[in-house]
Amino acid sequence: MIIVNILILLLILSIIIVIHEFGHFITAKKSGVHIYEFSIGMGPLVWKHIGKDKIQYSIRAFPIGGYVQMAGEVMDDDDKIPKKKLMCNRPWYQRLIILVAGVTMNFILALVVLFVIGLIWGGRYSTTVLEAVQEGSAASEAGIEAGDTIIKVDGKKTSSWDMAQLYLVMKTKDGSYDITVKKESGEEKTYNVTPKTVKNEDGEETKVFGIQGTPKIERGFIEAIKYSFSKFGTIVHSMVTIVGALFTGKISLSALSGPVGMYTIVDESVGLGIDQLVYLVAFLSINLGVVNILPFPAFDGGRVLFLIIEKIKGSPVDSKVENMFHVVGFFLLMLLMVYITIQDIFRLF
Repeated sequence: MIIVNILILLLILSIIIVIHEFGHFITAKKSGVHIYEFSIGMGPLVWKHIGKDKIQYSIRAFPIGGYVQMAGEVMDDDDKIPKKKLMCNRPWYQRLIILVAGVTMNFILALVVLFVIGLIWGGRYSTTVLEAVQEGSAASEAGIEAGDTIIKVDGKKTSSWDMAQLYLVMKTKDGSYDITVKKESGEEKTYNVTPKTVKNEDGEETKVFGIQGTPKIERGFIEAIKYSFSKFGTIVHSMVTIVGALFTGKISLSALSGPVGMYTIVDESVGLGIDQLVYLVAFLSINLGVVNILPFPAFDGGRVLFLIIEKIKGSPVDSKVENMFHVVGFFLLMLLMVYITIQDIFRLF
């Protein structure tokens, strides 16, 4: 079962990354950029084909995503290629389109997958209307009742149950949360709730409020479209909020997961059914898209940042400075991945 789960995880990651790289590939090709290679997989070469377009299409040994290798991605680096075919010499708007195309493809993939889920299994989510409030829980003792609708947490609007849950795991100064609800009568009330802390078998602490949203399933073609955009928006909003909370310290780095943590998620999803595995494709695709567009070195967003700086100053940034920026950023990113992976391993044992 472990091998099967690993293969499923590799397949999911490969689909997401190859789709991402295909976005860069197709827009670069349409923009006239010379492409050396488009590869599925990484590592040693297993198979290759030189197309009529003179691009090498490859399959490599390790099924961990893929890549597209373009001429002049950062600077004029190949005397054998016509200057106009180097990416760094293409018009500003074309370079921008090429850089954001990978993220765009990830978002399109996620929308399509969410639509398929909504069409086949129905759009499943929970509303902020409380179906149940556990007797003797922190929420019950504060005065919150079943039937109440959570509309704000600490002053932040909760348009979905996912966002309500996210705000309720963020750190606060005194450990309490102001939960604003709308009563069935229409009256709005704010309760200060201090969750109870429960430890699981691994000694990890969990905040328990004792509340449960109302599950909802929407079926039909139109509802599937609505669900895909609604869920997409919720996941993006959650991701942006999490990134912001990491910088402000409201969410700690211990909440992040790497490849080992993703294996655990796959393992849990397999037990819940095929629809959860399909949903995981959409969820991880959005995650990759949001993270990749952040203005951080080594990410597409970091390269977009340099394009914006170029546009503002009216001339390209020194390629050596940009390369150093990306190298340092990549090194820091690898350190973070090592930290997160070690953390995930400790969780397993």
